[in-house]
Amino acid sequence: MTTISAALVKDLRERTGLPMMECKKALQEAAGDIEAAIENLRKSSGMKAAKKASRTAADGVIAARMAADGSCGMLLEVNSETDFVARDANFLGFVGRVADRAFSERSEDIAAIMAGELEEARQALVQKIGENIGARRARVLEAAVVGDYVHSNNRIGVLVGLTGGSRELARDIAMHVAAVNPQVAKPEQMPAELIAKEREIYAAQARASGKPEEIIQKMIAGRVNKFLAESSLVEQPFVKDPELTVGKLLKSAGADIVGFVRFEVGEGIQVEVTDFAAEVAAQVQASR
Repeated sequence: MTTISAALVKDLRERTGLPMMECKKALQEAAGDIEAAIENLRKSSGMKAAKKASRTAADGVIAARMAADGSCGMLLEVNSETDFVARDANFLGFVGRVADRAFSERSEDIAAIMAGELEEARQALVQKIGENIGARRARVLEAAVVGDYVHSNNRIGVLVGLTGGSRELARDIAMHVAAVNPQVAKPEQMPAELIAKEREIYAAQARASGKPEEIIQKMIAGRVNKFLAESSLVEQPFVKDPELTVGKLLKSAGADIVGFVRFEVGEGIQVEVTDFAAEVAAQVQASR
């Protein structure tokens, strides 16, 4: 019988999502030929796709679509498991199809967007590429003027909506949002619970100084104001001209901010890290 290395089993497991012992058996039956093993396993492709759906897809790309008149934009995130697949032409073609449908329908409902032929296309791509793939989220922004920016690596995308100004201005501010990542557009939009949490932290820090209470209250107020300025788009120094805040830039153009959307690939996804050696040891122990 052909000796199958742990590294080869690991490779097949990562490419198919199947259990380790099933991968080992498939490799033994294929005399160590991983491509032949994959071809044989594809006879049960429905089960294979379901198994792979449990794997975390935290890489991928951001795609954007814009209306010709600049009044509407859309951002879409589609995930893969690795950066390698995120650059694959087949994957990017699939992303384009999903983005086109989402934008044509002005929809943020991923389940509805993916219904029918796009879900079939996703499953076929999963089988072809060997990784879990999924559309994660979409956002549509409408305003008098909308600008978009997708960073060159396709991992960060931004939409900015304005009441006036130009698409060039909106795009410049979108680039700022991509770089600086403000939490809100304006200070008054900061959630009260977040301000309360920051105030509590600042209070503890200030009281540790041993200063009088009236001084402590001024210190807290100053730090809260600084937090709001640093975290609010209109209060931030504009990245292209730090002498000018974004708010002043907008005012000079006779514009105001309606809102912004910022997507970054994988943000908020918890990625499980598997210790493959420990998993092998555990399975060997269990088989005794």
